[in-house]
Amino acid sequence: MSTINATPLDRSQARPALGDGALHDTRALGATLDAAGRATIRYGLALVVAWIGAMKFTAYEAGAIQPLVANSPLLAWVYGPLGVQGFANALGVLEIAIALLIALRPISALACACGSALAVGMFATTLSFLLSTPGWQASLGGFPALSVVPGQFLLKDVVLLGAALWSCGDALRDH
Repeated sequence: MSTINATPLDRSQARPALGDGALHDTRALGATLDAAGRATIRYGLALVVAWIGAMKFTAYEAGAIQPLVANSPLLAWVYGPLGVQGFANALGVLEIAIALLIALRPISALACACGSALAVGMFATTLSFLLSTPGWQASLGGFPALSVVPGQFLLKDVVLLGAALWSCGDALRDH
């Protein structure tokens, strides 16, 4: 027969063993979520940019970006030589190329860094439309009330800009 030790359990010694297991599980879960998040950010960014680029070949999307581009001091000139659909098509080609470069990360960190850097420029440009295109909802008192288009439509680009900056930095670190 075994005897039971009558000494009270020293909880400070028992916790590390229990804590280490729970800590290991938490770290493993954290590592898994981190890897899933990284993949989702990078390839989600590539998917969104490619999808938006493919949409540029439609008259609907070409017309939708027309007021943004026309009001931009940086880009208004492009409609002279290219026209509305011509500029949208050129932008679509550029956006699809950017998406493909970002998606090449497993093959080439440098290609991904270049695509991500181009995406940073693209999102910085589209965010500038917030300043050049009328969009503050006057009926709601102006700033910070944004109209759906262009305001809320463009505001998402802050997150996409962050994803592009992260992807660029991650790829450059491993290049």
